[in-house]
Amino acid sequence: MNKIGKYIKEKRKSVGLTQEEFAMRAGLGLRFVRDLEQGKETVRLDKVNQALAMFGMVAVPGKLDREE
Repeated sequence: MNKIGKYIKEKRKSVGLTQEEFAMRAGLGLRFVRDLEQGKETVRLDKVNQALAMFGMVAVPGKLDREE
């Protein structure tokens, strides 16, 4: 999950969003976004995909792919 958290953090910053702004736009809680970016292992995959969808991506167990 650490690669995904790092990806989200880099993309979020590249578009100029704070964690709070990103959470609001993605429909996620601020705590979840913080946990995800810090590499917490127990975050829910459905919420990870909700965050990744902001950048046209989807997580599949074992890899990270673009949505088709």
